[in-house]
Amino acid sequence: MLEKRIVVCLDVRDGKTTKGVKFKGNVDIGDPVEMARRYYEDGVDELVFYDITASAERRGIMREVVERVAAEIFIPFCVGGGIGSVEDMRAMLLAGAEKVSVNTHAVLHPEIIDAGARVFGNQCIVLGVDALRDNEMPSGYRVVIHGGRTHTERDLLQWVLEAENRGAGEVVLNSIDADGTQDGYELTCTRMVSEAVNVPVVASGGAGTPEHLVAVLGEGKADAALIASMVHFGGYTVPQIKRALAAAGVPVREHVKP
Repeated sequence: MLEKRIVVCLDVRDGKTTKGVKFKGNVDIGDPVEMARRYYEDGVDELVFYDITASAERRGIMREVVERVAAEIFIPFCVGGGIGSVEDMRAMLLAGAEKVSVNTHAVLHPEIIDAGARVFGNQCIVLGVDALRDNEMPSGYRVVIHGGRTHTERDLLQWVLEAENRGAGEVVLNSIDADGTQDGYELTCTRMVSEAVNVPVVASGGAGTPEHLVAVLGEGKADAALIASMVHFGGYTVPQIKRALAAAGVPVREHVKP
């Protein structure tokens, strides 16, 4: 069985790591460079850096922060937020990212997925998608953009299948309903997407205990679990989480200290 990945997410606003609940009430919690280094030393498998206001503010991502983070870590590093062109992707990859995540701009201009995959390869292109429970949609979930500010007419399942067909090599699926609550992942939509696509799915939104990760990596069929609040606020450490997953029979990568 393939090892499951643990991914720490750093949401960044105005150069500071920030965290909210259901995309609201964000508070600043630290320096992203220092936090990235700490999680790397703790043995996290990957890091994701999101500039959470870049798309809504219609500006580019903060390359200088990306460069500083990339200089401190030696694990896969994905960057998203405000990426609207192949040139933006190239800039982030040159700044030190291994992967780039497209979300809002991909919904508005899906051809960016095709272009990015053609130039850099499918493995570099991650579809970030924010899903909101909505029974009016065929799958039961609506795609939301601009950091939770704009509801679209896109159905979650239809969109991830289209994005995969266009060349996305991974899907980071974030449940707005569960985001920041620490009450557990949204297992229904995670399993639905995981069973529908043939690329890795990273579950995001709601992690609060190691048992939540066991559930989403098992019942939810996710390939990786993204965490934020449960480690940002001192509830758990990455080594504690990995030990708990291993004890529950979930295959995880051993921590090798840098």
